[in-house]
Amino acid sequence: MAPPQGQMRPGRQLAVLGLIFVVLYLLVFFSGGASGGWKDRLEPRLGLDLIGGTRLTLEATNTVDGKPPTAANLEEARQIIESRVNAYGVAEAEVVTEGNRNIVISLPGQNRDLTNVGEAAELRFRKVLKATDGSGAAAAPAPSPSASATPAPSGSATPQPSGSASPKASSSAKATASPSAGGQGGMAPTPTPSASAAAPTPSASASASPSASPSAAPVPQSIEQQRKAVEQKVGAAAWAAASGLSAPADLTTDPSLAEKLKPFGTLSPQEIAVLPVQMQFNVPTITCAQLDKRPPASIKDEKQQAVACEAGAKYLLDVAKVLGTDVDDANAVLDQTSSWVVSLNFTGKGQEKWTALTREAFNNEGGACDQTALGQDGKCRVAVVLDNEIVSSPEIQGVLTGDSQITGSFDNKSANALASQLRYGALPVTFVPQEQQNVTATLGDSHLKAGLLAAGIGMLLVIIYSFFYYRLLGSVIFLSLVLSGLLVFGALVVLGRSIGFTLTLAGIAGMIVSLGVAADSFVIYFERLKDEIREGRSPRSAVPRAWVRARRTIISANAITLMSAVVLYIVSVGAVKGFAFALGLATVLDLVVVFLFRHPIMTMFARTRAFLSPRVSGLGRALPARSAEQGAARNPRVKEA
Repeated sequence: MAPPQGQMRPGRQLAVLGLIFVVLYLLVFFSGGASGGWKDRLEPRLGLDLIGGTRLTLEATNTVDGKPPTAANLEEARQIIESRVNAYGVAEAEVVTEGNRNIVISLPGQNRDLTNVGEAAELRFRKVLKATDGSGAAAAPAPSPSASATPAPSGSATPQPSGSASPKASSSAKATASPSAGGQGGMAPTPTPSASAAAPTPSASASASPSASPSAAPVPQSIEQQRKAVEQKVGAAAWAAASGLSAPADLTTDPSLAEKLKPFGTLSPQEIAVLPVQMQFNVPTITCAQLDKRPPASIKDEKQQAVACEAGAKYLLDVAKVLGTDVDDANAVLDQTSSWVVSLNFTGKGQEKWTALTREAFNNEGGACDQTALGQDGKCRVAVVLDNEIVSSPEIQGVLTGDSQITGSFDNKSANALASQLRYGALPVTFVPQEQQNVTATLGDSHLKAGLLAAGIGMLLVIIYSFFYYRLLGSVIFLSLVLSGLLVFGALVVLGRSIGFTLTLAGIAGMIVSLGVAADSFVIYFERLKDEIREGRSPRSAVPRAWVRARRTIISANAITLMSAVVLYIVSVGAVKGFAFALGLATVLDLVVVFLFRHPIMTMFARTRAFLSPRVSGLGRALPARSAEQGAARNPRVKEA
């Protein structure tokens, strides 16, 4: 049984609804993220398909063993890339896998350069064992162990250190260094910014310039097969001569050797990457121009020595003693000189490894560092290697027990990009950017107009049907849809500022679908009201009874829709997730309108004379049925007939 009608006070529910509107639109116009004129404050945040933006496709390459990436590695890479993209503060970035190799990134709004988000970001700390010229010039440092420990002037074959370091009383270690040839910053613990030394200027000439394009030959399925293919390309004599080198060759003393090793200068970076480490370092015709263009993660294995370049100098690097996984956190900060740096905080075990590495380098334990690799003060250097590039190679002048900083020619954008890469981890798969497409705002504007037109047509059809079938009750439907639309719109604006929700074309589709859900609740309520009247109750008493019986069905129907939206939001990605969010939001707000407007306004209408008129109220099909039943009850003959 429904409660007596006297207990229903529709004014209270309407007042609560009014309060919700006031609070919501105060947030729209005066919240912290509101800026610009009134028009700008009323604009929700729109997605890529509505206002344009950037779309980038990354293609995963085979591993060094020639194997394609696994589905698990591809999904892990997608999650890391999504974290990196979200770290830019971009709203509703869409990062999805496409096929078994591609990852597609879509960002709404201002066009951006997204190539950095696909970098492997393998951070390694390696001790510099030897150094030689990597410019391809004929002269090279002699392999004699009695070579001078003092670095030669800039431009010579022996590189100078890119930085120096000394311990401080505090646990923090800073870094200053000249930027490397690749434009990266340097890293070295040092007490003052003036502690950095000049790095050698890379030679402008080279004996051979390799092609940047991949080899036209089929990619072998293993490293051994790839090496065999390279051996056949350079010839048996060149391979044998390179394999026999135990130190960097001095081509000025043996012209015939220079002729034998000349084919290595024609190899592509992909072919250089599969050569043995000692061969990459000892063959002088293998230049830094080739080494720097090796595929990403070519020196990924931390348990093997590696070769990398810095400012035209070629370094033989020890196994990695400290890894990127030993870094607990990385942040872009301003140092005391107002320069952007990347601050590294090590984990507990990572700090122990870093301290042990600096102790080993400072004491040159076992004499592992060659004279050519020592710094100005005769101490070993530690190279900070990011992917295939040396960020910096500071000379270690003391045992360091604190954190470190990567410094150099960073700005806010580049420092935050590097910190994001280090913070969220290295990618398990190597990617090559394939296509970056900028979606114009003109195309997005046409999509927006089409979506709004579809929403308007859908609402208009519902309203026309409502007035045609329910007459006066159609005004209740019309006002309910208008209020629901205003609530949804205000919520979109506020959510766009607070949590970065972006309205996409799929979101508009979700809201159009929600119109059907709202229309269903109207039909349930009004048809139940007709049933009550057919049972012999007056319209005034039928309203509360119909509400009690229809309420369960309305709540159940909306709950099912809401659960479907939640499940779809959890298991989906990208545009489908936006569709699910918009559908769930519109469903929740429709329930608010049902309880705070539709039932109270129906209670008020039931007290009016117009509502008692069958032609005006739209209950004409119910009221005559009730009259016929009453007439049949008074006249048994009519009932029998």
